[in-house]
Amino acid sequence: MRTGDRIDRVRLSLAFLPLPSPVSDAKVPPLTEVAFLFAELGTTDGHAGLGFSYAKRAGGPALYAHAKEIAPLLLGEDPSDIGRVWEKLAAAGASAGRGGLATQAIAAVDVGLWDLKAKRANLPLAKLLGTHRDAVSCYHTFGGPPAEIVESALESLAQGVGGIKVELGQPEAVAYVRERLGQAVPLMADANQQWDRGTALRVGRALEPLGLTWLEEPLDAHDTPGLAALAAALDTPVATGDVLTSVDSLWSLMAADGGDVLQPDAPRIGGITPFLRVAALADHKRLAIAPNFAAELHVHLAAAYPGTAWVEHVTWLEPLFNERLEVRDGTVLVPTRAGIGLTLSERSRVWTTDRIEFAESV
Repeated sequence: MRTGDRIDRVRLSLAFLPLPSPVSDAKVPPLTEVAFLFAELGTTDGHAGLGFSYAKRAGGPALYAHAKEIAPLLLGEDPSDIGRVWEKLAAAGASAGRGGLATQAIAAVDVGLWDLKAKRANLPLAKLLGTHRDAVSCYHTFGGPPAEIVESALESLAQGVGGIKVELGQPEAVAYVRERLGQAVPLMADANQQWDRGTALRVGRALEPLGLTWLEEPLDAHDTPGLAALAAALDTPVATGDVLTSVDSLWSLMAADGGDVLQPDAPRIGGITPFLRVAALADHKRLAIAPNFAAELHVHLAAAYPGTAWVEHVTWLEPLFNERLEVRDGTVLVPTRAGIGLTLSERSRVWTTDRIEFAESV
C-alpha cells in the first residue's frame, strides 16, 4: 500500500505570450511571441506547485506534446524525490536525447516540484536552496540606434537597474553609449553569435578600453575552442552559454575555459535540478554566472550561488503572473513569498491555446 504524500494531479497548458514589439538578434527573423509550457502539480496532502518552460520562436507545441507523453508517469510519485523523478522522465524520453526539447519539457515539471517543495517548507525557493544574498545585481538590455539606447538606459538606471547591456556590433556605437553613461555604470555588449574568430578578436580588442563588464556571445556558442582562445586573449570577460541545452554541453565549455561568465538558462537545460549541477561546477571553476531571461525564476537560483551573479531583468513575462519583481539600488530583490512566488494571471489563461489534466484514479 502506498503511504505519504504523492502527486495525484498534473495540469499542462500551452500559452503564447505576445511581445509589445518585435525583438531581433540580427541572425533570425524578429521574435514576436514566446511559447510557455506551464505545469501545475497537486498532491494528496493538498500541496501545489507551478513550473514553466518556454520556447522562443519554434518549439512550443513540441514541448507541450512531449510533456503530455511523460506527465502520466508523475502520478503516484513522492513529490520530494525530485532528482529521481527527473531521471525517470528523462529515461522515458531517452530516444529524444538528454538536451533540447525533451529536457526542456521536463523543466516545467522540475520547476513545479521545486516550487511545491519550497511552499511546503513555507520558504522562498532561494531560502530553501540557501541564499548568499538577498538581492541580485540586474541589468536591462537594449538594441537600436545608440541615442535611443542611451535614452532608455538612463530611464532604467533612474528606476534602480544596476547595469546596461547593449546589442551592438561595432565598437564605435558601444563607445558612444559608454561616453554618455559614464564609467561607473556596468556596461555589457552582446554580439549575438554574429562574429567569426578573427572579427571577435579584432573587435574585442577595440572594446578593451571601454571597461565592459563582459562581452557576450562573440562567437557561436558551440565553438568551444574559439571561445577558449578568445577568453585567453582578451582582458574583457567573455560571457556565453545561454543557448546551450544540457549540463554536459555547459561542462564541456567550462572544462575548456571557454568563458569567464556562464549564462545557464534553467528551463533550457531541464530545470532547477540540472541548473544546480551546473552552478556547482561553475563555482568550482570560480566563474561568475548571469542567466538570461526569466528573472522571476533565476533570481532565486542566482541568490543561492556563492560567486558573482547577475540576472537580466526582462519585463516581458510580467503579464503572465500576478506578482512583480522589485528592483532597487541596482538589484532585483529576492521575493519573500513561499516557493518561486508566482501565480498565473487571468491574461495567461486568455493566451492559453491548449490544456490537459491528468489525475490519479481512486
